[in-house]
Amino acid sequence: MANSAVDEQDFQRITDPYRRELLAHCYRMLGSIHDAEDLVQETYLRAWRSYGTFEGRSSLRTWLYRIATNVCLTAIDQRGNRPMPSGLGAPSDEPERPVVASPEVPWLEPVPDAVIGADAADPATIVASRESTRLAFVAALQHLPPNQRVVLILRDVLKWKAAEVAELLEISVASANSALQRARAQLKEIGPSEDELVEPTDPDQRRLLDRYASLFESADIKGLVELFKEDAVWEMPPFPQWFRGAEPIVRLIIAQCGPEPGELRMVPTGANGQPAFAMYRRGDDGAYHPFQLQVLDVVRGEDGREAVGHVSAFFDFEGDLFAAFGLPGTLPA
Repeated sequence: MANSAVDEQDFQRITDPYRRELLAHCYRMLGSIHDAEDLVQETYLRAWRSYGTFEGRSSLRTWLYRIATNVCLTAIDQRGNRPMPSGLGAPSDEPERPVVASPEVPWLEPVPDAVIGADAADPATIVASRESTRLAFVAALQHLPPNQRVVLILRDVLKWKAAEVAELLEISVASANSALQRARAQLKEIGPSEDELVEPTDPDQRRLLDRYASLFESADIKGLVELFKEDAVWEMPPFPQWFRGAEPIVRLIIAQCGPEPGELRMVPTGANGQPAFAMYRRGDDGAYHPFQLQVLDVVRGEDGREAVGHVSAFFDFEGDLFAAFGLPGTLPA
């Protein structure tokens, strides 16, 4: 039963400050904003029901994280992992060949910056939050066994002590440390590129992104070549095919999309602490409808030049993803 000394309103008041960071935690664990929202709700429901047993031996925050982590572990056991196309096989070398969707795969989802944004008053917290929700990092986490994923997130992202992690997982401290070492080693092999990411406030990045959007809207797709890093990656869930290299990427866009000037509209947004664009495509009614949500890695090469190093283009055939980002369902003609 709930603690009789604390009514539901008081419970919400003392626990709601942790809701956003718990949502980020569940997102890192599951790779889905929709699943994360459901699991945070489940976490709060369980916490309310068992609040009477909370004895205060740990902080309220730690107690909530224990509940959320266990809820996530159960969900992973039931639902499995969420990959990105680049984590499933080699890149395709035939950009002109029609791509075939795999909607049955539970693909990784992007998360809106507005949902799990860090405290704007703390620049260090903003940087840490951005790095730990970066798409490539969350995708790499999906390759770790669940317990290693938990240990890595709690130790390296949330800075828990080894003893605290061991207690949560009901294992020895030595086992927790061993799991962390294995997780770090595997993440080093499959983790994000070590290219220097350009800070979102960098004016050169803003100019590059403005040009990127303009080239799509004017259908100057060949002009995009100069904006991509030579070994850039393009992937597009729910299609399992992915492509590496500026030339193949541009050939893909021309062959598969072939836009005409004015056919596409690009609306800037933010996802996973990275620059992003909502791409709308003109329909037969003249209005613009959701097409892709592109999440970009802008990197700085050895020559000091900014370039697009990775594009994750999430197709949104039903408009659900755009709705999760608070984007309009259509844009007027």
